[in-house]
Amino acid sequence: MRTLSYNEALEGVGYGRFQRKLLVICGIGWAADAMEVLLVSFAMPAMRADWGLSPGQSAFLQTAIFLGMILGALVWGRLADKIGRKVGFMATIAVYSVFGGLSALSPNFETFLVLRFLTGFGVGGALPVDYGMFSEYLPNENRGRRLVYLESFWALGTLIAAGLAWLIIPNLGWRALFACSAIPAFILFWARRGVPESPRYLFIKGRSAEARAILECVAAENGTRLPEGELALASGPAKSRARDLLAPSLRRTTLLLWLVWFLISIGYYGAFTWLPSWFRAKGFALPAVYPNAFIMALAQIPGYFSAAWLVEKWGRRKTLGTYLVLSGVFAWLFALASTPLEVMGAAVLLSFFALGAWGALYAYTPEAYPTSIRATGIGTASAMTRVAGAIAPTIGAMVATGTGAAGIGGALALPLAVFAIAYVIAGAGAYILPKESKSESLEDSLS
Repeated sequence: MRTLSYNEALEGVGYGRFQRKLLVICGIGWAADAMEVLLVSFAMPAMRADWGLSPGQSAFLQTAIFLGMILGALVWGRLADKIGRKVGFMATIAVYSVFGGLSALSPNFETFLVLRFLTGFGVGGALPVDYGMFSEYLPNENRGRRLVYLESFWALGTLIAAGLAWLIIPNLGWRALFACSAIPAFILFWARRGVPESPRYLFIKGRSAEARAILECVAAENGTRLPEGELALASGPAKSRARDLLAPSLRRTTLLLWLVWFLISIGYYGAFTWLPSWFRAKGFALPAVYPNAFIMALAQIPGYFSAAWLVEKWGRRKTLGTYLVLSGVFAWLFALASTPLEVMGAAVLLSFFALGAWGALYAYTPEAYPTSIRATGIGTASAMTRVAGAIAPTIGAMVATGTGAAGIGGALALPLAVFAIAYVIAGAGAYILPKESKSESLEDSLS
């Protein structure tokens, strides 16, 4: 019997019903993640009024979840490479659904911070686990586009969070918003039980028979056939060592990805966490803030789909770099805008390019690492995001505390200049990433 590589087997299985179902299952989880991360930004004006919070305390409302996400990204990413994707695939969503729901019952500011930290521990693990799982089931053709499609569910979660805030907070208050947001995650926990372990993970661990059995089931669901042959590794089972992220062949990639993930997050979470408050600073009344935020969330959808098309045409690096630079341009134009039309125009285009950049980054990062350290690589990059996410709201708090002769415009200009510069530097880093992964097969071990 001839020897069959994993890539040959996966190409024979193809893309079909199984992967589309997995996209929806992972995608709904990703939408639920977005809701948990962004809810505080929508609820912040009401929470500040309810608890009488200072601008500094308001920043901690959002920082708490990011601190939990730093730990979650590192712990769950490493566990996924050591013991498999499936454990984290189930456990992360269980953790954040429970503690996210309990956030609605917080009796005071301090309890809320603890519960958001624990929620973040679960949410932070979802990125390395879900993207590791989904990417390892995808054949080469249009893999980047499908990874962007998964990231586009973030826009769905943003839309739902903005829509729920618009409908619920003025009528039922912010506690009802947090309670409702936990429902999708509870439901999804049960839907995930039927998803098998990543066969690619099993394969590199020397469990070829189990990997083949899963691939045969996937082929049957897709209406295809697994090619004849024995799945076999070219060498022994791959070792998973976190230090390999900085091995000579990966060092430049890893350091640049850490830089890009950190800076895109400074720009994104800095701007979007405070956006409802900034709309108020620009003269919008509170009832108008939520529909404006909803319109911005709508702009994310074409941003994602344009990036999904371009990553397979231009490539990952060029798409990512261009969208990041344009995000910086429109972040600065938002600071300079004075009329309602200028404010919304800049905000919508910022949303379009910023979320398209996220899509391209999520397509590139899983492809940059071999299977043996893929979840660890995604997890450490994600940890950089969470560090930035913890810092960025504090920079945004300058808007609420900045006063003086420059007035509102001056208060907005300083933090938005920081966010705009962060986007542009991240774009420069993306352009010089050493590897273009378009049309390349995923690697399984460090060469």
